[in-house]
Amino acid sequence: MKRAVISDIHANHAAFEAVLADIEEQGCEDIYCLGDIIGYGPDPRKCITLAAKCSLNLLGNHEEAVLFGPIGFNPKAKAAIDWTKEQLSLDGEEEENREMWNFIGSLAKSHKEGDIFYVHGSPRDPTREYVFKQDIRDVSKMDTLFSSPPDFEWKVCFAGHTHHPGIFAQSKPYMFLDPREVDSRYEYSSRPERVMVNVGSVGQPRDGDKRASYVIVDDKAIHFRRLEYDMERTLKRFEECPDLPEYLAERLKEGK
Repeated sequence: MKRAVISDIHANHAAFEAVLADIEEQGCEDIYCLGDIIGYGPDPRKCITLAAKCSLNLLGNHEEAVLFGPIGFNPKAKAAIDWTKEQLSLDGEEEENREMWNFIGSLAKSHKEGDIFYVHGSPRDPTREYVFKQDIRDVSKMDTLFSSPPDFEWKVCFAGHTHHPGIFAQSKPYMFLDPREVDSRYEYSSRPERVMVNVGSVGQPRDGDKRASYVIVDDKAIHFRRLEYDMERTLKRFEECPDLPEYLAERLKEGK
């Protein structure tokens, strides 16, 4: 098995295309997407069309927001959700609009496969909960995360949401491993502890590295990938969408 796991595309079509090209070059058999295909970025329709071809798509908090309202979103993120909803309801595109809304409405919150768990946020709250590296000091939170859900004993849980790639290990004490600490490769098959793996963000990285992020998983190891993409193309698309906050374009340049 050689599978690509991606998340947080955020309507960045140029980044998504670059990642998909690399996935094909790496010979992956399938692609699992952990949600947030939309939100923030200027090309939600194009990104939904590409994501629909993935073997699995999950519900992210931004898909949840366009369906049920942007609860807890900051003003810039809310403005992007409102704009995205308009883009998914274009005049004269009723049939395609319906297909896209049906696609979003069909997304599951989580997926169990063997001893692997796939979510957008966390094992406890699949769409909304953030797990940051500093949370390893919150033993109660980490204990609960690694024992959630109570009816499924997973070995590896893949997530996104924070836009910070890395590995949380169920060691004592709990550990967070930056991909650079493990030379972008983590061999999980021979280790006894559970691990939560954040795959990072395709379209809006926030770890100080502006390159697109995703992982490839095989039978033995997890491989972190970082890719340059045509950011200028995305920035130009932002310029063509004046109703999107300028800040959402500017942060791409810094990867924060």
